[in-house]
Amino acid sequence: MSQAPYAPPAEATPKVQAEVQKPEDPKVTANREMLLEAEASGKKLGTYVRLSGPGWLQSAITLGGGSLAGSLFLGVMGGTSMLWLQLLAITLGVVMLSAISYVTLSTGRRPFEAINSEINPALGWGWLLATMLANMIWCMPQFSLAYDALDKNLVPLVSAGGLGDADNTKWIVSAVLLAAAGCVVLLNVKQGTTAKIFDWVLKGLIGMVVICFFGVVALLTIKGELDFAAVFSGFIPNPGQWTGPTGELAEVAANLPAESRDYWINRLVGEQQSVMIASAATAVGINMTFLLPYSMLARGWDRPFRGLARFDLATGMAIPYVLVTSCVVIAAAASFHSKLDPNMLSDDVSVVQSSPQFAKLAQTIAPQLGIEKGDDGTFPISDADAEKIAGLSLAEKKFAAAVTKRDAFELAETLAPLLGAPVSKLVFGLGVFGMGFSTIIILMLINGYVFREISGRPDSNAAFIIGCLVAGISGALWVVFWSGGAKFWLPIIASTFGSMLLPIAYVTFFLMMNSTRILGADRPRGASAILWNVLMLIAVAGSIAAAYAAIVGQMNKSSLASSVVIGLLVVYGIALVVGHFSRLAKSPAVDTSAGV
Repeated sequence: MSQAPYAPPAEATPKVQAEVQKPEDPKVTANREMLLEAEASGKKLGTYVRLSGPGWLQSAITLGGGSLAGSLFLGVMGGTSMLWLQLLAITLGVVMLSAISYVTLSTGRRPFEAINSEINPALGWGWLLATMLANMIWCMPQFSLAYDALDKNLVPLVSAGGLGDADNTKWIVSAVLLAAAGCVVLLNVKQGTTAKIFDWVLKGLIGMVVICFFGVVALLTIKGELDFAAVFSGFIPNPGQWTGPTGELAEVAANLPAESRDYWINRLVGEQQSVMIASAATAVGINMTFLLPYSMLARGWDRPFRGLARFDLATGMAIPYVLVTSCVVIAAAASFHSKLDPNMLSDDVSVVQSSPQFAKLAQTIAPQLGIEKGDDGTFPISDADAEKIAGLSLAEKKFAAAVTKRDAFELAETLAPLLGAPVSKLVFGLGVFGMGFSTIIILMLINGYVFREISGRPDSNAAFIIGCLVAGISGALWVVFWSGGAKFWLPIIASTFGSMLLPIAYVTFFLMMNSTRILGADRPRGASAILWNVLMLIAVAGSIAAAYAAIVGQMNKSSLASSVVIGLLVVYGIALVVGHFSRLAKSPAVDTSAGV
């Protein structure tokens, strides 16, 4: 069935008319006509799958080191009982990303320009600067993660010594990763075949990550190591996990000695709350809200693509995220939750000291024994201390194991007896490398869009390339900055500003969805408006709660960290007030129907 050529609606503003009617790539026109015909015939699935793309970009960034670490610790602390958390977080994230995509595709306006003109310029610039800051800082741990995956699981770079000492090896590998990521990002600059190659590379990386971690769970299933009743029940929300032990540790807590019960429960709950916040926050970050609308506009998407956008977010972002994070939680639960090395079960000090877990668990237990840190920042464990550790109850040892820091590479080693050492190393090496490298690519891509807006030239390839390089080079400098004091302060600044801005961004998207001044006749009404608003308000409330907990957590780290956080809040609060009156001065007319 043929369709008439797409034209902007009569009620569109002259600015939107001009943007929609400007000459475009013939491929975009062909895609639009294909989409209209598919929707008219009722056979949308094949076309949606063929044209999907921006959702996979979201998947590539959300499946990074943060989601990997969060999933790992959820499994360690709660077993499979907290699988619901990431499912809920990604669902609410999809709601808000769907809202900003709806606004963007309905109006054809760049969100940064629309927010500055119609809402508050402080919101627009805060959104942009927080995104840029997050891109530059969070690119560093992704380089570190990709390097570790190569060195520990795939190609033992340092131990082989072929590239020189450890620092030289890190610099060489980082340069290669930067060059490779830059080449992939540049494929996205142009439409046509190169953009398709970019999509294939990205989908291939995400597919590899999904297959690797899904394969682990499949093998655990074949070996009969999984309790599917517990897995399925883990998807049922349980807010009570915020205040107490969960999973098998809830039962273990009853066996804690009276003199140490409060200490271990409070310590576990504190760590558990931090992990829950981090896991929810990694589902949708501030830079993801910037990436989606600009990646859609870059592809020439507009109003007819709104249905495709929702499908793309569900299949390209939400499903891979839930699959991968759930598989990591399940694998971690099977390997670590309420489990100890057999030697740690003994009360014989020599046997306990021979356990591969002893060194790490001793560092975790040391504060409870009143041991002071040494000059090197670690706790010196004497023979007398080792005897005390060996004499701890089984419950105390299990709680100590639950709060001991782990990484994905330990998970690979733990599963070696089940999967075979070569298989476990290869599977986790590929999965972790795919997470790190794909996230580097997307952080560079987002920064390219950011620099286009900063330059005031939304189609500038030069600004785009500069922005990509700024993020990539910042990430490659992890060898210098992602260590020592800088490693402590950079995440505090980035995560605090990002956490603070995410609910503000969500509130902004909520206002945009309810603004007749911005959406005109496309503003949702009736039952549709009620559904949108209920879902968005739940997402806004969730983001505010997570931001509050994250900011308080950062403030509790030190008095200086508290001063930094308070300073950021005050400065940005002043900017919001100034921006509000500045916007009113330029546009005194108020849209009373929207309340904006």
